[in-house]
Amino acid sequence: MDGSDPLVLWAALAILLVLSAFFSGSETGMMALNRYRLRHQRKKSAGARRAAKLLAKPDRLIGLILIGNNAVNILAAIIANMLAIIYVGEAAAPWVATASLTIMVLVFSEVTPKTIAAQNPEWFAFKASHVLKPLLQLLSPLVWMVNKLTNAVVSLLGFDPNKDRDDGLDSEELKSLVDLSGHKLSISHQGMLKGILDLENVTVEDIMIPRNEVKGLDLDDSIDLLTTSILDSEYSRQPIYKGDINNIIGVFHGRTANQLFRSGNITHEAIKYFAEDPYFIPETTTLTNQLLNFKNSKKRFAIVVDEYGEMQGLVTLEDILEEIVGDFTTNTADNDDEVIAREDGSYLIDGAATMREINKATGWDLPTNGPKTLNGIVFEQLESIPDGNVSFIVAGYRFETEEISGTMVKKVCVSCMKKPEQPDE
Repeated sequence: MDGSDPLVLWAALAILLVLSAFFSGSETGMMALNRYRLRHQRKKSAGARRAAKLLAKPDRLIGLILIGNNAVNILAAIIANMLAIIYVGEAAAPWVATASLTIMVLVFSEVTPKTIAAQNPEWFAFKASHVLKPLLQLLSPLVWMVNKLTNAVVSLLGFDPNKDRDDGLDSEELKSLVDLSGHKLSISHQGMLKGILDLENVTVEDIMIPRNEVKGLDLDDSIDLLTTSILDSEYSRQPIYKGDINNIIGVFHGRTANQLFRSGNITHEAIKYFAEDPYFIPETTTLTNQLLNFKNSKKRFAIVVDEYGEMQGLVTLEDILEEIVGDFTTNTADNDDEVIAREDGSYLIDGAATMREINKATGWDLPTNGPKTLNGIVFEQLESIPDGNVSFIVAGYRFETEEISGTMVKKVCVSCMKKPEQPDE
């Protein structure tokens, strides 16, 4: 048999199409690898380690694959033309060869291997790395020369050929990644991960117990009143102040109550003696920083102050942890009373409810970058205390006041006017 034997030519064409399929699939498989999963798999898979080394210099890898792919495709075109001459003659050979080879390359050497590699990138890439690694070493001079030429062209076009790919993700991208984990992570675990990522976007002002809800021990009160406040308190810690809540001088911990009462000498000085030093933090502190501050200071209770040193509220370590794992110390019945669902799809909401609490209870996206409570957003929109019930719209939500008492809006009916998002088809 010589080189013009049709059987030899058909065999050579088949081999070249297989090689073309290998290079095409390798390109798709390598580029489709999940970089984060690959870093994890390197510890236990030799194929993952080889693939990672090849991807460390993507320009060399792409250069190698394209050199191989183009070389075999050109050879395949030559052989296809030789076969066409045998069967249809020289006049029609170029047209027949072009049409036939285009179909064969598309079906067998492009679409099929790339589809398989896209669906199974690890399987394809790890196996292909067995061939690509030694082939890169063998053709390294040619790959180096091609890369030098292409880098020069890239530079002429105004791009930096040495620019590294940025695989880093910000918090919003990481949350999207958590959502994409699907069944591999339980809903509760997804919620906790997204809660951790949200900490840097939330300040203590967003979750603190507001000043008007703070119950403390006023040393100007009588001993009997202070004793009753200590015994009846539902909180483990209470701020101690004298006359004005801004004049906080300590924090009384419930665990010291037994020592205080056993002493049999309950006085204002004894209460001060058993108190811890107050721990003050600014209202703009992010939850990420405050969690670290609690850890470093060995504290669990902080007093939130504004830029003028005025006491704004209280925040505890438990409050921050609840932002991660969900409510576990709050009275569920109280929360249900704050946000009550109605049959028409609207909600009757307590004016003291925070915007974050409302969003959690309803699944809405009410703005949280302004007033922190529903009462605050009503006053911001109206710029005055309403004499009677009013209605207004904010960010696609309708607010209708239903109960006003003095300077406080007690109850508001809120309904969503936005159309529900349609799932992508």
